[in-house]
Amino acid sequence: MDLLVLLFILLLRLGPWWTAAVEDMSWTYTGLVGQSQWSEHFPECGGSSQSPVDVVTTQTKYDPGLSPLTPLGYSQHGNRPFSLYNNGHTAVVELPDWMSLGGLPWLFSAVQMHLHWGSGGPNYGGSEHTINGQSAEAELHVVHYNSELYPNMTAAMTQKDGLAVLGVLIVTGEETNPAFNNIINYLSRVRHANQKVFIPAFDVQSLLPKDLERYYRYNGSLTTPPCFQSVIWTLFHERVQISKAQLLKMETMLYSSEAEDADRMLLQDNYRATQPLNHRAVFASFAAGEVTAIVIGVMCGCVGLAVIVRFLVKTIRMKEPEKAKEKPQEMALNCTSQAETRDERPSPPKNTPVTHLVRTLLRTKTGQENPMLYLKKKVQTGKRRMRIKSWPLEIRFCTPSTWKCH
Repeated sequence: MDLLVLLFILLLRLGPWWTAAVEDMSWTYTGLVGQSQWSEHFPECGGSSQSPVDVVTTQTKYDPGLSPLTPLGYSQHGNRPFSLYNNGHTAVVELPDWMSLGGLPWLFSAVQMHLHWGSGGPNYGGSEHTINGQSAEAELHVVHYNSELYPNMTAAMTQKDGLAVLGVLIVTGEETNPAFNNIINYLSRVRHANQKVFIPAFDVQSLLPKDLERYYRYNGSLTTPPCFQSVIWTLFHERVQISKAQLLKMETMLYSSEAEDADRMLLQDNYRATQPLNHRAVFASFAAGEVTAIVIGVMCGCVGLAVIVRFLVKTIRMKEPEKAKEKPQEMALNCTSQAETRDERPSPPKNTPVTHLVRTLLRTKTGQENPMLYLKKKVQTGKRRMRIKSWPLEIRFCTPSTWKCH
């Protein structure tokens, strides 16, 4: 039993040394000890809770309990300068211990921040985390350790609740970001690995997005060996912007080789590929999935409405020529009907004497063999006057006093 206790005490004392030895072990992003071989030399890199990850916004879970993050002391840099260090993998800015992060279950003290970027080549990328499969040009990480539970970074980095890292996605635009010049303007002084200089202190919060309330949260790991799965990750939804010239300096200024090395190697593409979630949940401090679903639904509705309107317009346009053709046809039919109606009226027989014609018509109208004698008697007896209308012939007997005719 005493021997086991001694061994346990020995392991605790050797823990910081062992951790440092693992960190100092040579590794690269490509080559013999590249990303695909990390798990062979650093077993934690093959774990089931690795970082970075691809955040699929429609699959995130809204957690109303995620409160806004509160950077403490980020703007109170004082007169103490920061140190900028090229560790052969990235540019690291060491932060003073009075900077901390609120809004988490424990207080986390700042340790350092560093950057990841690409090379501007055909494999466009640079950020470690992606959102819906889309990467940004670069990514900033601000690293903190749990200062309430652990005495330092070395002790905290192996514990599940030991670290908290802020992830900031960086995109490019036309305007220069003055805050990032506090780092980029001094990269030329640490061009080679293991070079270190002091730089003027500056407001670290100016590097962060303005919106600190909307972010994604998940449990993951360090994105570089030894890949300890001890990180509470916070990835901000809002991106920050730097200029293309600033990104170009970042991508072409530093070397991963030391100054005395004969073969100089540019420090580029220092980002790890996204890792499987393995049933881990990604939480959102805002209703990201619901908002996305609503936006998609509205877009689909608009597209459907546009298709219906287009179909109706097309149908109307197709019917207009048909109606235009029908109108002349109707007019022709009306004209024909009118002509036929006029043609149906009886016309006087040709080459017939007028007297014979009148007698025939009167005989037809009165039904008398001698219509003239009949008409004469009727007029004399009834004291009526006779009206004869022009063709077609109409005969009416009218009373002179009232001129009522029948």
